[in-house]
Parts: sequence; C-alpha cells; structure tokens
Amino acid sequence: MGLCNTTPLLLLAILMFRVLGNAQLTSDFYSTTCPNATVIARGLIEQASRSDVRLPAKVMRLHFHDCFVNGCDGSVLLDASLADGVEGEKEAFQNAGSLGGFEIIDEIKTALENVCPGIVSCADILAITAEISVSLAGGPSWDVLLGRRDGRTANRDDAVAALPLGPDSLDILTTKFSEHNLDTTDLVALSGAHTFGRVQCAAITNRVNNFDGITGQSDPSVEPAFLQTLRRQCPRGGSPTALVNLDPTSPDSFDNDYFKNLQNNRGVLESDQILFSSRGSPTVSLVNRFAENQSEFFRIFARSMIKMGNVKTLTGTEGEIRRDCRRVN
Repeated sequence: MGLCNTTPLLLLAILMFRVLGNAQLTSDFYSTTCPNATVIARGLIEQASRSDVRLPAKVMRLHFHDCFVNGCDGSVLLDASLADGVEGEKEAFQNAGSLGGFEIIDEIKTALENVCPGIVSCADILAITAEISVSLAGGPSWDVLLGRRDGRTANRDDAVAALPLGPDSLDILTTKFSEHNLDTTDLVALSGAHTFGRVQCAAITNRVNNFDGITGQSDPSVEPAFLQTLRRQCPRGGSPTALVNLDPTSPDSFDNDYFKNLQNNRGVLESDQILFSSRGSPTVSLVNRFAENQSEFFRIFARSMIKMGNVKTLTGTEGEIRRDCRRVN
C-alpha cells in the first residue's frame, strides 16, 4: 500500500515509527540536551584515578562486559532484584568478585542527573567512560557514538555463556566474538585492552600449577622465567583473589606491550597467549602487526570499540533512561 492513500495522522505515525525504529547512534546526540556530559564524566574519572590507578581498566572492562551480554544496554550495572525480576549479571562467574568501577559510574550518573535529569543513559555513560579511560591511560581517542537507552533486564546465565573465559580455546573465543558480528581482527584488537589492569590468581592458578588437572604440570606455552614469576605471585594454596598485572611491562599504560609480551610467550591468560601460540591462525599475524606498530593497533582498537559499542543497542523509544544505574525505574 502506498503512503499516498493514508490519512495525515496515519502518515505521521508511520513516519515517526520509521524514525524511532531506525534510530542511529550519533556523536552529537547530547549536543543540545546535555552538552557537558563528557566533560563532567572526564573530570570525575580523572579525579578518581588519582587514588585508584586501576580505575581506567575497571571502567573499560565494564563496557566490554555490558556489550557482550545481550548488547550495550547497561544491564551489567543492575543489581539483582527479585522485586524487579532482575537476575544480576554481577554474580556471573566471570564477574563475581572481580568486576569493579561501579561506584564511579554511580557518581557520574548522579552528577548528570543533577544538570540534565532523565537525559543520559547508563549504557552511554559506560561507552563515554571507556573512551575516557583508554585515552587517560595513553591510548587512542575516538568519537563515541551515543543515543543508547537502558535495558530493563539482566540475565546471569546469558553472561556466563557469552563472556570469554581464560581457558577458552581460540575456536570458542572466535565464536563468542562472531555472535556479536565481531571478526578475528576485532578479537585481537579488543584483547589488547589487557595491556592495562589486573587479573585475580584464580584465573591463572591451574595454568601455572596444574594445567591438565592431573600431573601438576604448567601450560607449556608459558616462557620458563615468566612461569616462575607467576608461580611466585600465585603459589599453590595462595589467595585466589591476589592480583597479577595483565601486562607486566607497563601495567597501567595503554600501549602495545601486550602484543610484545605474547611474542615472548609472556601472556598472563591462556586466552591471551593462544592468539599467538595457535600456529597457522590469522591471529598470529595480527599480533605481530600490532606489536610492530602501536599506531596501527590504536587505529584498529578505536574502530573495534565503535563496532562493539553498536552491538544490539536500544534506541528511540526502546528501553528507558534509568534514574539510578543499579535499578530499573
């Protein structure tokens, strides 16, 4: 049926539906409704980072763990609530006790609600603060696309299934990324975010102390001297929550040392080292490419972050703008 045969009101409804239903993220989404959103977020991140050097990596990880579970909808921030029917993703195996940075997101949300209430979504705050955190640590900047709305649900089982794990094989990692339309280049580039931050010993204890679960041998892909360092940091019977630098060379800087570490068999997580140790895989040439050219890594990383930030976004009239990032309205 052609539009010429519809009534004016019906025509307006159809046009509105098309606009809202196909809303696109834009870098200037808040230019008139909350023009200082990024400036406010940056100021608070800078201030908080002075007392917690790990904060940028924590915030970056929040955005990743949000987008990988049913899209970039702020669901990772929701507290579990029987009353609201929310099963918190925070309790998923990959998040429980290790995911941090929630407090600074709360602070930013409160500050934005004070100046432009009901405007900036929690999902967009995660996207904004991820870019800020990477750039503050010496990494690239990019134009963050905005306009996401917040979801009203969270699913722990979906988080367990979707989020990468340290022992994941390359095939599993590739599948988990491809389910979000992220290819092998995105996998390697985004894994480069492990150039800053820490990991708990629980994630690597088996790798360095009992790789096959029987003989007590270590993962043979670990460089011997580095293996002894990891064993000292995460000894048998030691604290599972003790922290190890993901990049022992420059743990708090965003650079390409992560890829150089992989070339030297000094990747902390099995899922990191496997990118270089898998002979014949296209990931090997990508690791070499990024290790040799930091600017190229930065360029591709920024592109992959924008791509990841578009995963299953809610826009237009979908979802909501939460007043409190930890609970639905």
